[in-house]
This record gives sequence, C-alpha cells and structure tokens, in this order.
Amino acid sequence: MTSRHLPRVCVIGAGPSGITTAKRLQEFGIPFDCFEASDEVGGNWYFKNPNGMSACYQSLHIDTSKWRLAFEDYPAPAEWPDFPHHSQLFEYFKNYVDHFGLRDKIIFNTVVTAAERRPDGAWSITTSDGRTRGYDALVVCNGHHWDPRIPDYPGEFDGTLIHSHAYNDPFDPIDMRGKRVVVVGMGNSGLDIASELSQRFIAAKLTVSARRGVWVLPKYVHGTVGDKQSVPAWMPRPVALKLKQRFVRKFRGDMEFYGLPKPDHRPFEAHPSASEEFLHRAGCGDIAFKPAITALEGPRVRFADGSTEEVDVIVCATGYHISFPFFSDPDLVPDSANRLPLFKQMMRPGVDNLFYLGLAQPLPTLVNFAEQQSKLVAAYLTGRYLPPPEPDMRDRITADEQRKRRHYYDSPRHTIQIEFEPYVRDLVKEMARGAKRAAAVGNTLPVPARVLEPTE
Repeated sequence: MTSRHLPRVCVIGAGPSGITTAKRLQEFGIPFDCFEASDEVGGNWYFKNPNGMSACYQSLHIDTSKWRLAFEDYPAPAEWPDFPHHSQLFEYFKNYVDHFGLRDKIIFNTVVTAAERRPDGAWSITTSDGRTRGYDALVVCNGHHWDPRIPDYPGEFDGTLIHSHAYNDPFDPIDMRGKRVVVVGMGNSGLDIASELSQRFIAAKLTVSARRGVWVLPKYVHGTVGDKQSVPAWMPRPVALKLKQRFVRKFRGDMEFYGLPKPDHRPFEAHPSASEEFLHRAGCGDIAFKPAITALEGPRVRFADGSTEEVDVIVCATGYHISFPFFSDPDLVPDSANRLPLFKQMMRPGVDNLFYLGLAQPLPTLVNFAEQQSKLVAAYLTGRYLPPPEPDMRDRITADEQRKRRHYYDSPRHTIQIEFEPYVRDLVKEMARGAKRAAAVGNTLPVPARVLEPTE
C-alpha cells in the first residue's frame, strides 16, 4: 500500500509527542504535515521558547531518569547524568529530529488557529499564515503544560503574583532577593522553586502554601536511581500499590518529621512529587508551611488557619488547564473539571479520525508515552488495527475512570493520571485484539484517503 493511498495526517505540535508521532507516521509511509508554533522542536523543553509555551526554569532537571525517558530506538547519551538538565533534553529532541530526517516535514512558526471537521468527516486546518488545508486525520500533540491555572483569590494584593510558568530564575521575571515569598503548591515545580528560593541569600522568608500535604518521594533508593526499579508484571496492582506505599513510609518516614503538613492520603494516591533537596531545606528550617490562601489583603496574605503574613511575591505552582484553542466543538475539549473521556487516553468515541497523544500524567515518564501510543495510531491508519465497537469503547472508558477514582484523590490533575507500565501492557493487548478485528474485515482502512492534496 503506497503513501498516496493512505490517509493524509495533520500533527499539531513538535514537542516530544509530536516528533515521535511524526517519526512513526514516516516509518509507515503515512503522509503528514506537522505544524509547530515555535522556530524549533522541543516544546516544553525549549527554555524561553519564543511561542511562550515552555514551562522550563533555568535550574530545571527532569524528574525522570535517563534510563526511563529515552525513545526506544534513540538511546540517551551515556555521558548524561542520571537526571538530565532541560538543555540536554532540548538537544536530544533536536538531534532525534535530524537523525530520522523529520525536519523538512515540520512547518515551523505556524500556529494552528482552527481545526474543523468537514461534512465528509475530513479536517479543515486553518493556520496563522492564513491558509486552510485539508487532512483525513488529525493528531493533537500540543501538550498540557502551557496554559497556567491561576487561582482567583478574593481581595487585592500589593505585591507581585506570578505563575510558575513565568518563573525563570530567582532574578527573572522579578528579583526575589530579600523578598518574602510564598510558593503555592507542592507539585514537582513547586518543590523545585521553593528549594531554590529558600536559600538564605535569596528570599528573606520562604513559605509554602498548600491545601494538603504531599508525600515527597526520593529520586535515589540505596544509591540507585529509584525509577529504574519496577513492579513485576505478574503482581496484581493492589498488591503492588501496598508494597510501594509500605516502602515509602519505611524509607522516608512520616512527612511531619521534616516539618511538612501531614498528607490526607497515602503514597501514590496522588501524582508523585519527588525531590532530594526539598526535605533537607524543610528540615533545616529554611521553608515554612501554611495552609491554602483564602484572601489577599493589600500587603498581607490570609491563610485558611486564620493567620496572616506580610508577603512581597506569590509564585503559583498551581498546574495547568488542558486547552485546545483550535477546537470550537465543545465535545472535543475538556469539561470544567478537566475531564475529557478518551479510549486508551487517545480516542474520542464517535470521531474516527482524531487522536490526542501525550495527554497524560504518566508515572514515571511522559517523554516516550506518545511513542507507545503512536504504534496504535499508525496501525489504525494503515488498516492493521480496529478499535472495538463504540459502546464497548465507552464501557472501557468508564471502567478506566472508575479505577482512577479509586486510586487517586479527586483533583483536576488526576483526570489524566496514568501508570506507564500497566498502560503499555494494556495497550499491547488491545493492539493484538484490534489486529484480529481488523483482519476479520479484510484490513480495510478505517479512515479513507479522501484528501489527495493538503491545500484547499
């Protein structure tokens, strides 16, 4: 089957998810264009990305070890440290694109402004250059760490309030030296930024404000990178979870020992926060803790325990909205609670030519998550995979959502929480089932090649 007989695909975004999708489509001879708003690949890992969508700060190192983050057929450099700096990830992604000859398939400095389904089911893609192009299928890889969620606190604040998305270093975009700083949130970015600013020669006082306590996991266990260890595939998930929880309690001890607020959940019932420095800073008294902010009162901040503090800067490490600004169809975007039910975290039942890739918070790695998903997409577009009937897809989505609710506490960030290894094992099984379904109908293309030329 030649590429001209296969459906033509539009890929939105050339971050890690977009480039590995492009590589897979090229491998299978599927014609595609990849649109990137910036002048280079890398997405979130492009520090000070001119498209404004990077959440990198100068000191950022990825929390996933190099052993876990590398693409399957492009190993991480052996000389890398266990937890690479963002600049190393950025070079890795650029080198990946050049190694596999993908660069000329990426249309840079071009924003997708609208994606609409045509009456025949194909997609009309409008871009910032004023052109509208037609495609048979659409793969969305625009990421979910670029649209900051900023709390709407009552009152007025005389100081400076920023989201962690705008934070570059202790002097940019605001000089934090000698300032009284509150960091809101205890996710990975919150822990990193609080640890950095809490050094005594920077902030005059560093306070972390959070609605609930967290379990801060180690990056190293007995001198070995923690995420290199994995639970055997044969072990039931509930048993594996209990063992991991017991290990964290034994290895780390109670969080209150370090001066942190007591978590209201057990380890791994939330997206993990990992740090080797934060607990040390807290134990040294460099970090103070307060509950959630309830009001802004000019130069002061009021907290849920009724106390107030004079504050100069608030840094909100409060997460991100999941946003697809190019869609006008409300069925294709998350609801107000950040929920977007998808089959295998990528397919919308009833829409046979749309895929969301990399839309997850996987433990331990996101970098190569879409690489695994792209295998199903390529098989599907070439007639080698067929999903189950729509009612079965919806039942599977419901079952997955119920499992998630049992595992994690209710939070917008947990709507896309995934365990990487169990997910991949399930994906492999589903692809095998789907291959049988496809063979039973003669491996016909689920998405026909309706658009011969991309330009309309």
